Amino acid sequence: MSSPIWTRVALSSEFRRFDGACWRLVEAQHRVSTLKLTDTLAEQALLENLVEETKPAIPPECRHLDFLLATPFRYGAVYPDGSRFRRAGRTLGVYYAAESVATAVAETAFYRLLFFAESPATPWPSGAAEFTAFSAAIATARLLDLTSDPLSLDSGLWTDPTDYGHFQAFADAVRATEADMIRYRSVRDPAAGVNLAILTCRAFSKATPVERQTWRIL
Repeated sequence: MSSPIWTRVALSSEFRRFDGACWRLVEAQHRVSTLKLTDTLAEQALLENLVEETKPAIPPECRHLDFLLATPFRYGAVYPDGSRFRRAGRTLGVYYAAESVATAVAETAFYRLLFFAESPATPWPSGAAEFTAFSAAIATARLLDLTSDPLSLDSGLWTDPTDYGHFQAFADAVRATEADMIRYRSVRDPAAGVNLAILTCRAFSKATPVERQTWRIL
């Protein structure tokens, strides 16, 4: 199926308002992995600083945000494989989230299974992995909604779980409009929940996470 041609003007005319929360999962934040590599807290702090210095830069417009919100927008290093709305290479970051914590968990579980499926030599873990789920407050008048007409008329393009070609071409056009966010259906959540791809830091209405939960995934 060929990609539809959406112009900047046409996409800009479809902006919607969004005011709510989104959820994202990361590795458990109370477990500091570098502690295993050092003998003292002073050594661990030094190692953490060295690791931080090697990471890509956080854009100036994102530096007021908590690191959990700002980290996905880091850029400068080569993004190796690409993702749904981000091409491989030196490309702008995307903050992927979901409207419900259940959908965020389903997305994380899918990627966890995919990792082991594509790495047959990697032994399956003996226990559950621990994750921190956190919500962020979002407010924007520059949302593009792939779940509503007219963009949903191309829904056949938005349902592939691993082929991101159409998504990345669409994201290129969306960035030209200076949109803040894309709303789209999750293809990994059995309940067909909704995901959000946040393209700019200005979409966050609060600088820190609103709520945190702990999840364990086998």
